[in-house]
Amino acid sequence: MAGDESARERFIETFQKKVFQYSYLSCGQREDAEEVAQDTLLKVWEHFDELREPVHVKTWVFRIARNICLTRRRRSEFAPCEELSIEKVPVEWQDELADRGALPEDLAYQNELRKLLGRAIHGLPEKYRSVLVMRDLEEMSIEETSGLLGVNESVVKTRLKRARGLMRKRMADHGILSLSPRD
Repeated sequence: MAGDESARERFIETFQKKVFQYSYLSCGQREDAEEVAQDTLLKVWEHFDELREPVHVKTWVFRIARNICLTRRRRSEFAPCEELSIEKVPVEWQDELADRGALPEDLAYQNELRKLLGRAIHGLPEKYRSVLVMRDLEEMSIEETSGLLGVNESVVKTRLKRARGLMRKRMADHGILSLSPRD
C-alpha cells in the first residue's frame, strides 16, 4: 500500500459505506455519522503501518470507528435526540434498498418495515445494538466481534441472543411476526 494511490482508493471504496452505515446506526444522525466515518478512515489511513495482522483489518477499522463514536458520545458532541428513522436513509442507499419491480403497496410495506426495524435497532441498549450490527449487518464472526468489543465469545453469543429476542418482541408488538409460547 506504500504510496499506491489506487490501493488507497480501493481501500476507501471497500470500507466507506460499511463504516458510514455502522456509524449511522450507532450515532443516530447523518452528520455525526459522516464525521465519524471520515475521521475513522483518516485515522486508519494515517496509522495503517501500525496494523500488526492485516487479516484482521476489518475488525481493526470497526474498532477505530466504535472508539471514535464512543469518545464523541462521552464528550457529548452528539447524542441522538430522537429515534433513528429509516426514512432518513442516505440518498446513495436508496437505490440499493428500492425494488424497482415491486408494486406500490409492496414498496409501502417494505418502507414501513424498514422504519420499524430502524427504530427497533436504535432502541436497543448499546451493548446489544453493537453486537447485532456487527454480527447480523456487518457479518463479522463471533471471534471478530469479541475482539472488537473486548469481551469473551460467550458474552457476544449471549448479547446477540438477547438482541435478537428483543428485536423479535418489538416486531411482534407491531404485528410483524408472531411469537411462539416459549419466546
